[in-house]
Amino acid sequence: MFYWVVKAILSPFLRLIFRPWAEGTDNVPREGPAILASNHLSFSDHFFAPLPLPRKVVFLAKSEYFTGHGIKGLISKAFFSGVGQIPVDRAGGEASERALRTGLRVLAAGELLGIYPEGTRTPDGRLYRGKTGVARLALEGRAPVIPTAMIGGFEFQPPGKLAPRLAVRPGVRFGKPLDFSRYYGLADDPIVLRATTDEIMYELMKLSGQEYVDEYAQRAKGRLAQALHHDSAKRNGQGKEATAPKPAAQPAMTQPEMAEREMAEREMADREIAERETADRETAQPEAARVVAASTDVTHDAAADAAGAAAAVELDAAEDAEF
Repeated sequence: MFYWVVKAILSPFLRLIFRPWAEGTDNVPREGPAILASNHLSFSDHFFAPLPLPRKVVFLAKSEYFTGHGIKGLISKAFFSGVGQIPVDRAGGEASERALRTGLRVLAAGELLGIYPEGTRTPDGRLYRGKTGVARLALEGRAPVIPTAMIGGFEFQPPGKLAPRLAVRPGVRFGKPLDFSRYYGLADDPIVLRATTDEIMYELMKLSGQEYVDEYAQRAKGRLAQALHHDSAKRNGQGKEATAPKPAAQPAMTQPEMAEREMAEREMADREIAERETADRETAQPEAARVVAASTDVTHDAAADAAGAAAAVELDAAEDAEF
């Protein structure tokens, strides 16, 4: 309820002052579970992504928004809870599993789940490598993925800037739903997860027009922070050891290179599935033959049992081959 109250209050203000635009809203289903996988340009993405949609969007948000102290912390927690944000601990390990289960509960309730596959805001306006959590949600939750490209947000509210630039109109572009049903049941396969994630990121790259960098954004942020520290130390004259050379930045990938990589990973995933099915059939056939051969040395009743066992083995192999 509070979500719709906040949206009713903020929407007219946001539309009048910032003049946001949207494309492809018809690509977002009006009911049923779905995942909005978005690039992350600025803090304003939390407002402008769900603004044009008639459905509530539940975003997985970093837990820091909910753990602040004092009046500011209370306001932050109340606001983000009210607009449908769910706190997520990004520490990894068990925390990641809890985030996954939280997202799956949202999908099981038939809601729209928003997620930023990059895991953090871009440090320089480029699109960074996606984390495979979005793929696990899509495969385990059996939900379509809607690529959601935020446009102009980096220029609208650059990193470290609180006041937005009114000359920039932020926008959002919703792509066609991506169906990954061909990979259902393979949510534990790292090759499939990576191929699925990269397909999502490729669609985001096409929709947003961003350069793609095959590196995690958090790592790039760490390198940038280190470089700034070295520059500051150099200016302050803290010695030669503080002026170590900056690590080389990961080169951006062109759209054809990203498309070629995404196609190769998809073919690798499909090939692995086919090889697994073939191996299952080849394993099952000798087992069935052995059971049938052994039945000739036993009584009639035992032979019938063996034939039944052989049939069961063949049936198991056929069922395995369907996945």
